[in-house]
Amino acid sequence: MDTGPGKKPDWLKIRLASGSSFASTRALLNRHSLNTVCRSAMCPNLHECWSKGTATFLLLGNLCTRSCRFCAVSTDRRPEPPDPEEPLKIAEAVRSMKLRHAVLTSVNRDDLSDGGANNWVEIIRAIRALNPSVSLECLIPDFSGHEPSLDLVMAEAPEVLNHNIETVPSLYAKVRPRASFARSLSVIDRAKRQFRLATKSGMMVGMGESPDEVEAVLLELRRHGCDMVTIGQYLQPTAEHLPVSRYVTPDEFERYRTIALNAGFLHVQSGPFVRSSYHAEPLS
Repeated sequence: MDTGPGKKPDWLKIRLASGSSFASTRALLNRHSLNTVCRSAMCPNLHECWSKGTATFLLLGNLCTRSCRFCAVSTDRRPEPPDPEEPLKIAEAVRSMKLRHAVLTSVNRDDLSDGGANNWVEIIRAIRALNPSVSLECLIPDFSGHEPSLDLVMAEAPEVLNHNIETVPSLYAKVRPRASFARSLSVIDRAKRQFRLATKSGMMVGMGESPDEVEAVLLELRRHGCDMVTIGQYLQPTAEHLPVSRYVTPDEFERYRTIALNAGFLHVQSGPFVRSSYHAEPLS
């Protein structure tokens, strides 16, 4: 019988940061009624990032039309319509926070005919109109593989186009039942081959994959034009989510980093608390 990984090791203990920057970031996001993936996905780095005045904006509401077993974001097949004021709210928040690099992501909106692609475009343009010097990292969903929707966002030429592979192919049916490994690879490939964008992806480990599978995914990402990669420990957000299979050691994370660099990735973040947008600015 699988008893799970047991007690969390010492390397997974977080020192919570606070202070004036943390409080002001929280107040600003609340004032603009903005969603962040930091809160919605229970990111372990929330205190660190907010204390530095950074956050990853979650577009198109905080309800996702999919129910991936690793993700803490709430799900609903029929969420509320997108907020028409969201583009200006986010643009003003970026200006208020004096960001040099802004990270955008969104829930999946399979209820919308374009998956929310036009909303993405409006938000990108609003941010740039108020913040002409800001660089953007767009962590996009797969838009169900709908090429016109993908092209709408990619044509805006964000400085970094990010789409997470999340896990190894053998775990997709269990971890991401409504997603496709091949489709996610094609998103990265399209961004690189057709739009010449800087590309990035991320995956979690500790869900039941083998080290050989992780290496194979890294090589596939690189083969499909991925420039940057993040690798972090999966942490079970609630008892209803997929249990942690094991806690990957810092030494193993370092081995993955070496494998990725040897494969030709330009930038690699690999460690227990690494998340897709963690320390994003140096990667741009």
